[in-house]
Amino acid sequence: MVAGEEAHIFLSDGNLSVSSNCILTDIHDNILLTPAETHNGTFIGVKSDQIGSRLVFPIGKLKGLRFMCLYRFKLWWMTQWMGICGKDIPNETQFLMLEVPNTYHFVEETEDGVNQSQSVFYTVFLPILEGDFRAVFQGNANNELEICLESGDPAVQEFEGKHLVYMAAGSDPYDVIANAVKSLETHLGTFCHRDKKEMPDLMNWFGWCTWDAFYTDVTAEGVKQGLESLERGGASPKFVIIDDGWQSVCMDTTSVEAKFDDTANFSNRLIHVKENHKFQKDGGESSEVDDQSIGFRQIVTEIKEQFSLKYVYVWHAIVGYWGGVMPGVAEMEQYEPTIVNPIPSPGVESNGICFVLRSIMKNRVGLVNPEKVYAFYNDLHSYLASVGVDGVKVDNQSILETLGAGNGGRVKLARKYHEALETSISKNFPSNEIISCMSHSTDALYSAKQAAVIRASDDFFPRDPASHTIHIASVAYNTIFIGEFMQPDWDMFHSLHPMAEYHGAARAIGGCSIYVSDKPGHHDFIVLKKLVLPDGSTLRAKLPGRPTRDCLFSDPTRDGKSLLKIWNMNDFTGVLGVFNCQGAAWCRVNTKNLVHNEQPGAVSCTIQAKDVHYLTNIAEHGWTGDTIVYLHRGGKFFSA
Repeated sequence: MVAGEEAHIFLSDGNLSVSSNCILTDIHDNILLTPAETHNGTFIGVKSDQIGSRLVFPIGKLKGLRFMCLYRFKLWWMTQWMGICGKDIPNETQFLMLEVPNTYHFVEETEDGVNQSQSVFYTVFLPILEGDFRAVFQGNANNELEICLESGDPAVQEFEGKHLVYMAAGSDPYDVIANAVKSLETHLGTFCHRDKKEMPDLMNWFGWCTWDAFYTDVTAEGVKQGLESLERGGASPKFVIIDDGWQSVCMDTTSVEAKFDDTANFSNRLIHVKENHKFQKDGGESSEVDDQSIGFRQIVTEIKEQFSLKYVYVWHAIVGYWGGVMPGVAEMEQYEPTIVNPIPSPGVESNGICFVLRSIMKNRVGLVNPEKVYAFYNDLHSYLASVGVDGVKVDNQSILETLGAGNGGRVKLARKYHEALETSISKNFPSNEIISCMSHSTDALYSAKQAAVIRASDDFFPRDPASHTIHIASVAYNTIFIGEFMQPDWDMFHSLHPMAEYHGAARAIGGCSIYVSDKPGHHDFIVLKKLVLPDGSTLRAKLPGRPTRDCLFSDPTRDGKSLLKIWNMNDFTGVLGVFNCQGAAWCRVNTKNLVHNEQPGAVSCTIQAKDVHYLTNIAEHGWTGDTIVYLHRGGKFFSA
């Protein structure tokens, strides 16, 4: 078999097989396979007379094969999970890859004529959207892999069932995944692969975000202080993200405050598309929001001129604010918002309701009429563009799936909102200046035709010691999947922090934009100057940084023996990072980040040139495999 060639998938005698290798047994009689039109993939479907807004269909039994899956441990975010049988697969699994030992020997011929034995097929399963339904995986106590099919609206009950899961297999895991997503791009026609999207130029420059510096207490003066502080140290940002805290919001009379010192008040709703009093010239609550001469226009102009900023982004939620848009307010009436009860799926509930979602559920959401949502986005974005704002970070995106009842279901509502959002972005920020956040639901991923940057994991939590190694591992594994849709954003970090070098090294190899959320005066410029060039640009790797092939099915956060290796490419070199992520992991029982080993022991691994998967793509014809390696921490060259 030639390197990277896909494998044949078929049903026989109650087994699902890849070439001659059985991967699922005891396949149920109502399971259907339909060949895809591209890349030799196959769709898995079901034949059923059942109707309902939530249905579960067992496929068959999975036993004795290593897998890596990505499941939503929170409504907003995925993380990795490894196992060997069906019962190990969590609810809300959106990506599944099996390591399938090949039972017959085959040989591939490389470009230099060297024959290498191959022993593994990588088999990928992608639950997808069909009509008004979304499919997702879960396991049961009988080790069966199940399809859970949901519309999110009790009134939406009928489905076709022919194309619920896309399946593909081959000898190259990265090519199998990329080709699978590209096949679905053709099949669904509702999203675009990352390769076809315009990357915003912000990705290439050093930036600063206000969030962990000020949280929602951010002010115009605070923004200036943060930029001045970094400039004085010789690491001048070229972009700033003014995060949550700039908008005009308030609670309604029935809401209950839901806020910690490092969070927003999730009960607030948006009452105006323009900035609040903190971003007026005098900062007083009596400032007139309609006077642009003393508001955002002046502030954005000042910071761009004073600090030579290229880009100013601002934050907003996909529904306006965390609690949506306020009904009964003159400035919002034209968008026809109504108060809606968020209803998470049973799968999300079983994995745990986080504080953010619980708070939003308690206070409900002011949902803009889907037929008016483009007008809402356009009014918001056109105003921001008119005062010099260059782009937006759009947060809280997965909340849409909880609001589908009465709106045609979760898929229809998400698609309506994302189409309106991207149309407004095209009009008002024509260089595709958008960062998607809290958007790991496949409702959003398979509806993203334009958005090119996506936050890849839960937040950087500066005060949670357990979170830092978890963060790096989650981003790397999530990138295996979401990196086919958009360029992953590894989030901000603090340069003055016990884990600053750890986070900085991960960003350096991640292929992401590099930005910090330092408080004014709290910086480590030694760390920053390793990442940022004097002109404010960064040496960004070309691809999404992903785990190496030999790390795909190991658990570098829990098994006590594995290191996480992440690879990437530049124009003329490969890059490899090695991270010790042992000692802490997300606990599915306690639903929180948990340190499970206070003093994890030393761990070692082997590194090889072939760990950089596409290194042959930049080598000259006839390359023999010889390499020169530069060890960053040691400052030495050696041959390999």
